[in-house]
Amino acid sequence: MNSQPSDQTPSLLPFILAVLGLVWYVVLWSIGLLGCRTGRRRYRLRPRSPLATAQPNSVPGVSILRPLKGLDANLYENLESTFTQEYPNFEIILSVADERDQALPVARDLISKYPSVNARLIIGEELVGVNPKVNNLIRSYREATHDILWVIDSGVSVAPGALARSVDLLEPSTPTSLPTKRVALIHHVPFASAPEASLGGRIEEAFLNTNHAKMYLAINTVSIESCVVGKSNLYRRSDLERVNGSLKPRAHTESGNNQDCVYGLAAFGNFLAEDNMIGSALWHELDLRHDLSCDVAHNAIGKMSLSDYIWRRVRWIRVRKHMVISATILEPFTENIVASSIAAASLRYLFSIPVWLFLVFHHAAWLWVDLDVYASLAGHPLPADRRWQFISAWCLRELLTLPIFFLAILGNEVVWRGKKYKVLRAGEVRQTSGDGMFGGLFTWRRRRDSDYQPLASNHSDM
Repeated sequence: MNSQPSDQTPSLLPFILAVLGLVWYVVLWSIGLLGCRTGRRRYRLRPRSPLATAQPNSVPGVSILRPLKGLDANLYENLESTFTQEYPNFEIILSVADERDQALPVARDLISKYPSVNARLIIGEELVGVNPKVNNLIRSYREATHDILWVIDSGVSVAPGALARSVDLLEPSTPTSLPTKRVALIHHVPFASAPEASLGGRIEEAFLNTNHAKMYLAINTVSIESCVVGKSNLYRRSDLERVNGSLKPRAHTESGNNQDCVYGLAAFGNFLAEDNMIGSALWHELDLRHDLSCDVAHNAIGKMSLSDYIWRRVRWIRVRKHMVISATILEPFTENIVASSIAAASLRYLFSIPVWLFLVFHHAAWLWVDLDVYASLAGHPLPADRRWQFISAWCLRELLTLPIFFLAILGNEVVWRGKKYKVLRAGEVRQTSGDGMFGGLFTWRRRRDSDYQPLASNHSDM
């Protein structure tokens, strides 16, 4: 009599695990198909905005901020794409930290080529933290004429109608009758190209244009949490001036002693992932929301070795695990190989389906969905002459996911632009080695905005 429960327990546990594994697999497919559907509906038709032909005084002004560092791939074309925007009221501020920066001649050539465009250069950074991009941006941020800011990386190009369509979402002309939270940030899903035939670049291209895009679209469609990549973002300076990166609701920070808090862009100088933190701050501190434009941020990938790709992925996993540890731990279980292995074992146990048969159908279907996402973002299917090269890079990316994850999860140090940082709680970083007056161990502390003074420095890595 007493032995019966113990005889049943071993068979019950595998059954429960198999069912849970199958449920997880169905959830993942639902997310993937949602991302695929979003790509088809949002990106296969990009209508021209009426703002493109409006009078300058009838549309909100936009300040386009482009921080520059060195000669990125396709730099001239990337920067020129902002000079040719079909929008009647904008300015462009190009910024470099060092007057010897190689990007300066390119910037000056474009300013000369487009004299009718309100564009100017800012040379010299202001140190407000360890993030060199924020240090480069801070003067442009403060000197910008308009409240709406479009911060766009130097490695990114955009379609001529991207700005008008983005302002349409940020400042809708026709208010909705449904009660919705105000949109505070418009972002563009990255779409990569690898003009230089390097292995790491091909793998990065396959990753960004398939699995990353699919999950990014799905998460932002469900919109239960902030999820922002900072290649190309629009937001209002007046909103950013009300957040400090604490991710606590505004009412909580106002009721406490906030004399030592920094607000605005300077508050994010301690974070490597300042883009994600800005999105999270607007979401959690002000209870505002984000929206995706129907445009993509075309990201030209320069020469990237396999090692470069691996350590790039390691860097961002290490940063992310200190920001959203639960999602980071779940990440391997969302990947193709792990998810399909779990499902194969579950189906074999429950229904005696051969593992090899299931895996053949699974990987074919998974790849088809990823290529469909690519076609939606690119506006055309994957070219036939690149198909096998792209699929080979896609397969290699899938095989590398688990080794990269375990390598990342076991450490806390990252290397970015030749400098080493230790990732701290909530994604803040501390530089542990470097050159110049701030070489060695240091951590920036948050101070009042008035405490920051412009400093001349060569600390200009981005």
